[in-house]
Amino acid sequence: MREKGQDRFIRLAEARVERAIKHIRLIGNLADRSNYDYTEEQAAAIIGALRREVADCRARFGTARRPKRSESFRLPVKRQR
Repeated sequence: MREKGQDRFIRLAEARVERAIKHIRLIGNLADRSNYDYTEEQAAAIIGALRREVADCRARFGTARRPKRSESFRLPVKRQR
């Protein structure tokens, strides 16, 4: 029997959102300065990239128009002293 659109949406949405939350929490673990060394610029780049993707997702749910996909995420390289 073919899965109905609403049932498929719920199944996929729950699994994908759960994975996204897990990965966001893992990204948050990178903030632990006892384990990682990063610049404020790098931290801001991570937060900015996540905010842009959430804004794009929100726009897709609000309109039929698809926003332009952002490029691959790359952190600014920490300058050596």
